[in-house]
Amino acid sequence: MQANKELARIFGQIAAALELLEANRFRINAHTRVARILKDMTEDIAQVVAEEPSTAIKRLTKMPGIGKATAEKIVEFLEHGTVTEHQELLQQVPSGVFDLLEIPGIGPKAAQAMWKELGITGVAELKDRLDSPELQALPRMGKKTIENIRQAIAFSEQTQNRIPLGLALPMAEQMVDALRQVPGVVKAEYAGSLRRGRETIGDLDFLVAADDPEAVRQRFTTDPAVTQVLARGDTKCSVRLSIFNVAIQADLRLVPEASYGAALMYFTGSKEHNVRLREIAIKQNKRLNEYGLFAGTEERPQDRQSSPLAVEEAAIYESLGLPFIEPERREDRGELDKLDEATSPLIQLSDIRSELHSHTTASDGKLSIEEMAQAAKERGYHSLAITDHSQSQVIANGLAPDRLRRHIEAIREADQRLDGITLLAGSEVDILIDGRLDYDDDLLAELDIVVASPHASLRQDPTTATQRLLAAIRHPLVHIIGHPTGRIINRREGLSPDMNALFEAAVEHDTVLELNANWNRLDLRDTHLRAALDKGCKIAINTDAHRDAQLDFMTYGILTARRAGMPPEACINTWAAEKLHSWLRSKR
Repeated sequence: MQANKELARIFGQIAAALELLEANRFRINAHTRVARILKDMTEDIAQVVAEEPSTAIKRLTKMPGIGKATAEKIVEFLEHGTVTEHQELLQQVPSGVFDLLEIPGIGPKAAQAMWKELGITGVAELKDRLDSPELQALPRMGKKTIENIRQAIAFSEQTQNRIPLGLALPMAEQMVDALRQVPGVVKAEYAGSLRRGRETIGDLDFLVAADDPEAVRQRFTTDPAVTQVLARGDTKCSVRLSIFNVAIQADLRLVPEASYGAALMYFTGSKEHNVRLREIAIKQNKRLNEYGLFAGTEERPQDRQSSPLAVEEAAIYESLGLPFIEPERREDRGELDKLDEATSPLIQLSDIRSELHSHTTASDGKLSIEEMAQAAKERGYHSLAITDHSQSQVIANGLAPDRLRRHIEAIREADQRLDGITLLAGSEVDILIDGRLDYDDDLLAELDIVVASPHASLRQDPTTATQRLLAAIRHPLVHIIGHPTGRIINRREGLSPDMNALFEAAVEHDTVLELNANWNRLDLRDTHLRAALDKGCKIAINTDAHRDAQLDFMTYGILTARRAGMPPEACINTWAAEKLHSWLRSKR
């Protein structure tokens, strides 16, 4: 799928360059459309057109949205690794101008004005001139806009070296699979912040015990995804990886099988959790390190050859008089203080029985009602809520009231035809900027489920945002508040309401708050979720799926929920069908 991502990037840059150069709007839109098609494809484009060029072009042009000219560019890339038009445009537009377009609030016209009128060709230059009168004098570039840009740059700089969980996990799983296939490998796992399920990852950590360490070093440092070898030692190798068009550092640690469990605990972290564990060990006249738990507090060079009191993770916690702390909770956020909570089981992927936020071709989804239902059935779900966008989401083909009524009928008809799953007729209804909902109450009452979500005006001040969300929470026909802050990880901070006020209102009005499992969102975030659970809120974990594969984003929601210490019963997606449907009807 690497070709899909690279081609999507190239076509996106061609479209951006054409717009910056004020080219024909049709050409701009055509390239934008192809970029989106390639990004959304679930098949490898290289496999789809693995044929003689003329045949491949004919096959490509049969795909909606791809014309002969763009098909020729796709084939050119697959044959030569570049697209001539892209290279020519890069000679006309400084590469840093594309970086400007990545900053929220800077569109093509603003970037063009900065570049052509002020000579700003990169983010660093823009930062230096944020206070200049010349910048403020540009069209639509007032003080408020510049302040928003300033904040967006600062936010981007804080997160630029970390990649989202949803990109890091597939990368790590791919590498672990490769390492486990090396002859002589006994154990291989990823560790670090990824094993703890953090929403963004700074680097990847791999732990291997093997009979032939040199074979592992060779496989790791020569992996096709490696772009640079940073270090190659006896016990540690470091490389830079590029997978899915994302670059990240990866470290391999080779450890003896005898101390593998302790090493896995040590390199999983967090640093703060490990420090607390060592303090607990010292108070018991013990020492804990990457080789195991030992008697006595004095560190000894021979620990790796000594006989430990315990070496496996569970045994180490037990020897310290502690319950086992799941990796996702090892952040020193009270997990070693509230030990009674640590003994309660955390939610697992296998606990999930329903999906309550999904989209079909009625709005901006890729599957029909029946196709989405089949995908949910294959995952063992008893219920699926079809919640296509409401009318204000014009860009997402939101449904006007008459369309929604016809859609409700179509869902109910499909529910009658399909066995083994219950389809719920719903909508993801926009919470408008003043807290009103996007449909009137009569129409809302016709729905089995209402997911109310904020999509616009996501820079509202905290007081206004709080009142906006409270209005939706208090609405008697609303079941779930979808992605409550509207944040996009590493790209948009979203709303900053008074979360405690939202939690208290949610409990009072029996309104569920959503943990949106899409790895771009993970909203509620883990810290919010922990506070919501402490208040007694009900939580839904939904994928917001727009296609089959996105139902598997549930994995990221579960990791986030486990970080918050969520028990299965707190999540309504784990409820039996009768209990769930009874609760949904209680709001009608």
